[in-house]
Amino acid sequence: MPFYVPGQDPGTDFLNLLRQNGLEPFPPALPGTIDAGHATTVLALRCAGGVVVAGDRRATAGHLISHRDMQKVFPADEHSAVAIAGAAGPAVQMVRVFQLQLEYYEKIEGKPLTLEVKANQLAEMLRAHLPQAMQGLAVVPIFAGFDRARDVGRLFQFDVTGGRYEEQDYATSGSGSLHAGTVVKLGYRLELSESEALSLAVKALWHAADEDSATGGPDPIRGIYPVLTVITESGFRQLSDEESGAVFADFREELAEG
Repeated sequence: MPFYVPGQDPGTDFLNLLRQNGLEPFPPALPGTIDAGHATTVLALRCAGGVVVAGDRRATAGHLISHRDMQKVFPADEHSAVAIAGAAGPAVQMVRVFQLQLEYYEKIEGKPLTLEVKANQLAEMLRAHLPQAMQGLAVVPIFAGFDRARDVGRLFQFDVTGGRYEEQDYATSGSGSLHAGTVVKLGYRLELSESEALSLAVKALWHAADEDSATGGPDPIRGIYPVLTVITESGFRQLSDEESGAVFADFREELAEG
């Protein structure tokens, strides 16, 4: 275990702990511009009792589909989640460091960070990642969770510079965000039930995939469906592929009737 003299103890700051031990989580510079795999499209929306966070499963490298079953929504801790869009490799690394940061703080302090401070921590990581973003490895996540202090679901959007913006109803990110956001905007209303919010998320992702080649739609042959998650007072829950498939089956029936 490392030993720290007074004034150098990193305390609850996990990123500072890494740096003091020569482990920089986000290198300040990389050689040249890099063309890496990118993750698209993610969204989050508030519902009665919490938030729904969803994302498609496709990752692209230029005009090629590099992955068809990529995970883009991750639990940050028991009551919050991160949905990633942008350069896939750095985004997944950022999520892992973020998860460790929250776990580290809770072990040191004996209590979790507030939801707003968690969002601030993620914004700090994005600011540290800016040199890589300028070289083509931008990460633009969505952070959402259930605020136990306020007893309500909350969601935050970010930009590549680390700007953090709380949204009241819904948020989208990624190459298909314009199409997904339009569908959510037209279908959203206050106090959506959990099932209604899941249906709206599915509809938004389907229309995004229909218009944006980088966004993947449902793939019944392979049994691959977009990731659907719910965060309530009870915690983070991800729907199984069977459950997600059932939500899409209902939407398919709606399309057939319309």
